[in-house]
Amino acid sequence: MDKKTAEDILTHINRETKLGDLRKIAKEIKQDHELAMELWSTEEFLPRLLAILIMDKKLLTQDVLNELDKDMQTHPFGERNNLMDWLMANQLTKSKKTIALIESWENSSSALQRRTFWYYQARLRWTGQIPPENTEELLSALEASIMQEEPEVKWAMNFTAGWIGVYDEKNRARCMQLGEKTRLYKDQVVARGCTPDYLPSFITIEVNKRK
Repeated sequence: MDKKTAEDILTHINRETKLGDLRKIAKEIKQDHELAMELWSTEEFLPRLLAILIMDKKLLTQDVLNELDKDMQTHPFGERNNLMDWLMANQLTKSKKTIALIESWENSSSALQRRTFWYYQARLRWTGQIPPENTEELLSALEASIMQEEPEVKWAMNFTAGWIGVYDEKNRARCMQLGEKTRLYKDQVVARGCTPDYLPSFITIEVNKRK
């Protein structure tokens, strides 16, 4: 692919653009951190998703991530969570250095970074890897602080408890009891075929899927 400018690329991005389309564009560009920062500077959601795909993860220091995090705060709630989740999945989990940063974020001053810490812990479990040895510490933290957390962090903490309950039989009852105590998402209405976030329901459904 010939060298493209941000202006060229933006002509191919509109409201109809899908995530798969962004991945195709990124595959042609490969890695171009300078171009990524140009796309990021548009302050638009889809260009920023594309920017994340072509960033150089070696340049994603804590200071840089703090700036990206700050920029994400200008987006609506759902968009900023999607941007951070996309960054985690496509960049931050790809190197030991950035994984170490994620693992340091449990008590970050940033809600998005705390959310990422917990979402990553959930991801370690549902991807079928050997569960880390920090389950007891996580459950103690969940029980102590989940109800005081910001909504986006609360969801990720609850999600982590859900996957611990699915894969760790000895802690299953404890995770279900956490849901019964907090009543988080108990009244949530979900589309047919979707799994509710309420822990007793989530764990029961996901365990039964695996029998």
